[in-house]
Amino acid sequence: MVKITGVAFNAGGKVYYFAPGKDRYEKGMGVIVDTARGLEYATVVIPFGEVEESKIIPPLKPVVRIATNRDKEQVKRNVERKPEAMRLTQEKIEAHKLDMKLIDCDFSFDGTKVVFFYSAPTRVDFRELVKDLSAAFKMRIELRQIGIRDEIKMIGGIGVCGRECCCATCMPDLKKVSIKMAKNQGLSLNPGKISGLCGRLMCCLSYENEYYAEAGKEMPKVGSEVTTPDGKGSVVNVNMLKMQVRVKIEDKKKDLITYHDYPVEQLKFKRGEKREKQTEEEIPEDLKEILD
Repeated sequence: MVKITGVAFNAGGKVYYFAPGKDRYEKGMGVIVDTARGLEYATVVIPFGEVEESKIIPPLKPVVRIATNRDKEQVKRNVERKPEAMRLTQEKIEAHKLDMKLIDCDFSFDGTKVVFFYSAPTRVDFRELVKDLSAAFKMRIELRQIGIRDEIKMIGGIGVCGRECCCATCMPDLKKVSIKMAKNQGLSLNPGKISGLCGRLMCCLSYENEYYAEAGKEMPKVGSEVTTPDGKGSVVNVNMLKMQVRVKIEDKKKDLITYHDYPVEQLKFKRGEKREKQTEEEIPEDLKEILD
């Protein structure tokens, strides 16, 4: 096991491991760490912990020191520079008539470098833009293209649930989501209901997918025939949270149709049927646009 201190560079961002220094850290404390970009300001998420060596990418760089008031003032100045930097860069982009959308920018802790994040439908030749920005800012310039999901993670927003987007608050890494997850949970395959602000499938589909996938193995398929305590019938609906099945039972002699809810353990049906895998061609056209 390796002793570590976990820090994050952005609120809700990915946690990175560093070698603890001699100081005593507290959660939420500002610290200065040694990174590939040089010294950076970060916030302590895990004051002290131990992880398996296989989860560490050597060499494990150290926490240099606890951030001082002077360090915090430097970070504040960098944040205050962002609006003007964004305005000036947007003007340069328009002047060069580049087909790109400026998303955000990030100044390095020591103020010697600035990274601009942008999105674009195609590759952009920004060599002349970089020259202009270097002359304007008198520091190293980096332009980094990001995808639509990364854009929403960076700028945030309010989802259909009324809460701030998971990717911007509590999801350090973007997870792979698929149409199959929505089907496992019995959700409507309406793009407007299962897509997030980014226009892609909602990240939260992955939260309970493991449960629904396992529960689905114990449930009969909708439309299949089952044997109930009241006779044979066909499945019209399944509730995987209650592990309950609604069955339609037809009594042809009495010309009567009834619906009953049964716990799945009261039913007899053929288990372990292989479910057909949905191919790309079978996915409706309006859903293909929200896939990763």
